[in-house]
Amino acid sequence: MRLDRSTQGIVLSIPAALLISGCSPGPTAGTSLMASRTAMEEVWDYVNKDYVDGTFNGQDWQKSREQYLGKPVKSREELYDQIRAMLKSLDDPYTRFLDPDQFKSLKTTTSGELSGIGIQIGIDKVKNSPFVLGAVDGTPAFRAGIKPGDLIIAINDAPTKDLPLDKIASLLKGEVGTEVTLDLQRGAKPFQVSLKRETIQVNPVTFEAKQVNGKTVGYIRLAQFNANAAVDVQKAIQALEQKNVSGYLLDLRSNPGGLVTGGIEIARFWLSPGQIIVYTVNRQGAREEALATKQPLSQKPLVLLVDQFTASASEILAGALKDNKRAILIGKKTFGKGVIQAVHTLKDGSGLAVTVARYQTPNRIDIHKVGIEPDTVAALPASFTSEQVATATDPQFMAGVKALNSQKR
Repeated sequence: MRLDRSTQGIVLSIPAALLISGCSPGPTAGTSLMASRTAMEEVWDYVNKDYVDGTFNGQDWQKSREQYLGKPVKSREELYDQIRAMLKSLDDPYTRFLDPDQFKSLKTTTSGELSGIGIQIGIDKVKNSPFVLGAVDGTPAFRAGIKPGDLIIAINDAPTKDLPLDKIASLLKGEVGTEVTLDLQRGAKPFQVSLKRETIQVNPVTFEAKQVNGKTVGYIRLAQFNANAAVDVQKAIQALEQKNVSGYLLDLRSNPGGLVTGGIEIARFWLSPGQIIVYTVNRQGAREEALATKQPLSQKPLVLLVDQFTASASEILAGALKDNKRAILIGKKTFGKGVIQAVHTLKDGSGLAVTVARYQTPNRIDIHKVGIEPDTVAALPASFTSEQVATATDPQFMAGVKALNSQKR
C-alpha cells in the first residue's frame, strides 16, 4: 500500500463523488484535439493493464478499443464524451474519466484547499438523481443546513434527474463569489437554497475534550481523508492525552473517504505492531497486507461513530479497528465501498480514476456493496440538525459515550 504522486497515480478510495469546487479553466483551453485523442488511448491502456477484473466485468475490452478509437470526433468535448461512453461499458461507477477542470478539482480536494460550496455528491441509482453524501464543516452548504441524503432535484432551475455525475459537477462549479441555487428534497419535503461559492480551507479534523456524565471524553471529528488528515488526527490525540481524557470518540459519520494511506496511518495510531489493518487483492488475486508498525498513541477505550455515509477509507479504518477488537462501532451500517482506485494524470491535463484492487478487513471480509455492521445500532431523528452533533441531544454520540464508559482497560 502506498501513496504514489507520480504519473502512476494517487491511490484513493473515493466514492462516486467529488467535492464540488469552482476551479479556473485547466489545460483544456490550450490543448489540441490531437493531444486529447491521445488521452483516449491512455485511458484504454491503463484500464487494459490495471483494471481489477481481468474479464472487464464481462466486456470485450479489445472490441471497445476498435469501436471508440476509430470514431471521428470534431471537438475535445465530443472526444471526452466518447471516453466516458467507453468506460461506462465496465459498469463500474468508480472507474471514471475526469476532464482537466474536474481533475484539478479532485487534486485540490485531496490537498486540502478548494473553492466552491463544499458538498460531496453521489448518484441514487434507484431515483437516478444526485444526492448529498456530506457537507464539509464550515462551508456554504454546511451553514445552509444541507444534510447527507438530501436529493438534488435541480441546479439553477436545470433538472438533474438522469444526468451523469460529471455533468452535475459542471453545473455546480463556478467562480468564487457567484451564486448557485439548489432545489433539494429531504424525504417528501422539497426546499430551495441559494449559496455563494467561496474559497474553502478543508480542515478535516476538529477535536475537543468534552465533559459528559462526570468524565472527560476525547471527541475527534474526522470529515474526510485528505493530505492533512493523519497529521491532524495525531495532533488531536496528543493534545487530548495532555488533558487526561478517559477515552475517545472518533466520529466518522458522513466521511466519504479519500486517500487510502490516511485510513491506514490513522489505524496505526490505535493498533499495536504486527496487527493487520487491511488486505488488498489485485487483478491477479495476489493479497498484500498493511500492518501496524509502531506503538499506539493511546491505549484508552475507543468508540467509532459511523453511518450509512461512512465510506471507503473510513471503512478501512473502521474495519481495522473493529476486527482487531480495538474499538466499538456505534451508529448505522456503513456505505459499503470495498474497492480502491489509482488516479492517473493524462497528457492533456485530464485524469482517470481506475479501480485497481479490492480490499478486505483483517478478518478477510469483503464489505463491497455490503458495508460494516455497527456493534450497536443507533439512529438520528429526522429533525436532527448540525448544531446537535456531539451534544447531549445527539443519540449516536450519547450511545457512544455509554459504550465508552462500559469498556475497561
